[in-house]
Amino acid sequence: MLAAGSSSDLAFPILSMLILLPVAGAALIVLLSKRRPEYMKLVAAISSVATAAMSVWLTVEFDRADDGFQFVSKQPWIDQWGIGWHLGVDGISLFLVLLTGVLFPLAILGIDPHNDDPAQDKPYFAWLLLLEAGVMGAFLSLDLFLFFVFFEIVLVPMYFLIGGWGYERREYAATKFFLYTMVGSAFMFVSIMATVFIASRNGVNGITFDLVEIAENASFATSTGRWLFFGFAIAFAVKVPVFPLHTWLPDAHTQAPTAGSVVLAGVMLKLGTYGLLRFGLYLFPEAAHWSRSLWLTLAVIGITYGAIAATMQKDLKRLVAYSSVAHLGFIVLGTFAFTSEAITGSVMQMVNHGVSTGALFLLVGMIYERRHTRQISELKGLQAVAPIFAAAFLLVTLSSIGVPGLNGFVGEFLILIGSFGTARWWVVIAAAGVILAALYLLWAYQRVFHGEPDEANKTFPELKLKEALVLLPFIGVIVFTGIYPKPMLERIEPAVDRLIAHVEDRGGFEIDRPTVIEHESPAGEDDEAHDAETAEAGE
Repeated sequence: MLAAGSSSDLAFPILSMLILLPVAGAALIVLLSKRRPEYMKLVAAISSVATAAMSVWLTVEFDRADDGFQFVSKQPWIDQWGIGWHLGVDGISLFLVLLTGVLFPLAILGIDPHNDDPAQDKPYFAWLLLLEAGVMGAFLSLDLFLFFVFFEIVLVPMYFLIGGWGYERREYAATKFFLYTMVGSAFMFVSIMATVFIASRNGVNGITFDLVEIAENASFATSTGRWLFFGFAIAFAVKVPVFPLHTWLPDAHTQAPTAGSVVLAGVMLKLGTYGLLRFGLYLFPEAAHWSRSLWLTLAVIGITYGAIAATMQKDLKRLVAYSSVAHLGFIVLGTFAFTSEAITGSVMQMVNHGVSTGALFLLVGMIYERRHTRQISELKGLQAVAPIFAAAFLLVTLSSIGVPGLNGFVGEFLILIGSFGTARWWVVIAAAGVILAALYLLWAYQRVFHGEPDEANKTFPELKLKEALVLLPFIGVIVFTGIYPKPMLERIEPAVDRLIAHVEDRGGFEIDRPTVIEHESPAGEDDEAHDAETAEAGE
């Protein structure tokens, strides 16, 4: 068994297997004959379920008291350039890895591809597995070159999934998605190369792409660090997406097949928010702190704009897509608040958003399969004919709103309360986004599910057993995390505290965190003064 913090040459390299197993599954599918399409889904299911089992085992074995990278796998790859197969997981990436591992088998087993030709199942499942490997690799990479490779790999499967199995305007949406993200990645590639070569002359011994080595030892001139930071940040801002770079997202979500939308909302968008934390704040703390007002402003604009745009949508899937713009704005807000509570809330909200919005896209896909429309005006009174389906939709909607007792509340509450001391006026504006979320989501639910069904909706089928089994893990996480978030918090907080300490140390500043509660002095003078005052009052 691989102990936390040990090297891969001592035991089973579980992090490498989380990446290589989906790749092996995709390769096997490619080699299978097209005349046996039933084997494609079976191989994809086995590969993804095995990957999910390893991600669950990883979470269970994770040492909650260790704030560093665990289960580290480090091997030379292109040694002369300092490029290595360097993988590691900490509290910031742990639950994103778990979410990736669990989400893909649900998408593969619970959602059928949007096509009438069984021969198309072969590339469909192969692309899904390759996408899983790319996302896993991006969350686990501790080498800048390796991260860039995985960050780019995910574009290709998603492009083909949208373009090959999407809806009416799928070619346009796929091309727009690819071009936006490729342009952002070009900036990041230039910054990676510049970071490596500048670091080799300022604190790092020789050429290396090792993230930890550069972050802990390299020194950058103030202006240089800021330019390099923005090279990374542009790529991550497009991927989040941050306003005004968000315009590709509603089209991609609306035209993508249901499995593509679930994966895109669940984990792919988190490559942007995760990247801002892992590479932006960690590598360039001074630049991140210097530019925080810009990011906080863009975050609250995204929260407000996304909510208003969602309210105006006529397509139910497009409404959920714009809700992602608003929710991801909260994550960016917490990231640049520079407090432990806010960043912990942001990491939690990455996972919570993936669960809640992924489930919403799944439910919207079920509605489309039944009614062949997503127009809100053509859906009415579904609660009367499918009450169980309506109850599931309502629960997920309330989670997305952030109702107490469900998972969405925990993350948003930590972000808002943690950001109030360092980004007060931005938080005041962002709080309005919580109200707007209730407006557009509940109004959409009311129009689709309330009232008397017309002739077209009277035969709307109830939730099927297979669909219920797919939804059950989403609902279980929504309720459990909302009631008992401690298992997540106690694994996330140590890594976040370590990041905050690193940001202050390497950034050369101290984060201003106003004291809300007066703590007692070490010598106990406050208690003695209080006792004296009490005695005088008694006399």
